[in-house]
Amino acid sequence: MADRIHPNTLPVSDDSQTTSSQKPTLASNTTPAPSPPPGTYIIQVPKDQTYRHPPPENAQRYANYTRRKTRRNRCCCCLCWLIGILFILLVLAAIAAGVFYLIFRPESPHYSIDGISVKGMNLNSSVISPEFDVSVKADNGNNKIGIYYETDSAVEIFYKDAVLCNGVLPVFYQPSNNVTVFQTVLKGNGIELARSDRRTLVNAVAKRNVPLSLKLRAPVKIKVGSVKTWKIRVKVDCDVTVDQLTAQAKIVNKDCNYGLDLWL
Repeated sequence: MADRIHPNTLPVSDDSQTTSSQKPTLASNTTPAPSPPPGTYIIQVPKDQTYRHPPPENAQRYANYTRRKTRRNRCCCCLCWLIGILFILLVLAAIAAGVFYLIFRPESPHYSIDGISVKGMNLNSSVISPEFDVSVKADNGNNKIGIYYETDSAVEIFYKDAVLCNGVLPVFYQPSNNVTVFQTVLKGNGIELARSDRRTLVNAVAKRNVPLSLKLRAPVKIKVGSVKTWKIRVKVDCDVTVDQLTAQAKIVNKDCNYGLDLWL
């Protein structure tokens, strides 16, 4: 059965007929403006009243970046200021050291071994307990500088790598332009020499040419006028050759090196 198509029987109002019949004719060279879609509104605002606001998350990010950059600049300024202060202090210290040297002309004291007396070196035994009586000469040639020899010093005598005895220096004050000879007693107890070292030591005594080494470390304070410095370490290393290992030992040859450690 075929569908029937019924004509539109709704009446047409006069307004719609008039409107359709009175549509204005557009010029052929004019393009009609597109009409906005339904539900869209266009609001025109003058250009000078238009403002731009970043989204909230971008504003927070910008604020964090600005704060970080300010902090970084502040840290850089502090670092530059600190470097400048350190540089000035170094320059002042160098100037003070130069003035001190020109005024006082400081020089390291000279040290040497004046004499050695030996007891208890029984080379027929594998275990020995030697005792060395050592005379050390200290020459302070400074005109305006005195030296305080402090506690905690150390003196050792070696044969090759074996420590024969050890001890300390006396505590005393040495004035300027002074030569002091002080004695120290060094003792060893139950020293066991290797068989090869004992054999070579016996041969050296037979040849009357016994090489020994002395190591001295002493903390001192320098006195300049009425001012004392911090503790400075005196270092003395001597190679000494004696003719025998008895109380009548004589020094055949000696060579000493000495210096200072400005910081302990």
